[in-house]
Amino acid sequence: MIGLTSYLDRARFGVWDARAGLLPAAYLEGVTAAGGIAVLLPPQPVTPQIAARVLDGICGLVITGGRDLDPAGYGQPPHAETDQPDATRDAWEFALLAEALRRRLPVLGICRGAQVLNVALGGTLHQHLPDVLGSGGHRAGNGVFTPMPARTVAGTRLADLLGETCQVQCYHHQAIAELGDKLVVSARDDDGVIEAIELPGEDFVLAVQWHPEASLDDLRLFTAIVDAARDYVAARVNR
Repeated sequence: MIGLTSYLDRARFGVWDARAGLLPAAYLEGVTAAGGIAVLLPPQPVTPQIAARVLDGICGLVITGGRDLDPAGYGQPPHAETDQPDATRDAWEFALLAEALRRRLPVLGICRGAQVLNVALGGTLHQHLPDVLGSGGHRAGNGVFTPMPARTVAGTRLADLLGETCQVQCYHHQAIAELGDKLVVSARDDDGVIEAIELPGEDFVLAVQWHPEASLDDLRLFTAIVDAARDYVAARVNR
């Protein structure tokens, strides 16, 4: 049972135009194709007790893509290009992640999810990559993903999963700057931008800046979180 964080946003469906908890179906399809059961976790008011109760019902956590984090959370004023923050979603995902790390639950971060992991552990972000790189090639806009090569770091979990190089689908104008506590870089692209991070050790805590759900012909990351969740359950049963 894999929990996926989701949007709480306005949506149109049938005759309705209303706020809704939603997530692109490709995330769900990635989990189910890898052998997991997908459960949506929409933003809502949260306490540590609520986060713990939610995680009692799942075996792995995927923190998905979405709007930019509030830069106040990593000690910066907002850039003109930074999204208006969603305080409820930020608090929801930080609480779920904190409890997941506490109980050593498998975690996979995707795009925004990589940034949540980094900021939760004390890291910072580049708020607008074009200011750093001089170009906006990591986010073409209009929902069009940018394919680009990434090179993994030898000895990391990601390198074991994907090999030395991989073609990734990007849609981000922000990126990891200073690394959070104990995190290591596990991939960079040709511009030197950090494209993946992880916590070294036995626990499965891995996050990619790209969107694996955008190319479901490669299920390796979804399979990895499902397999890690299965191992987590087996370890609990055998305690």
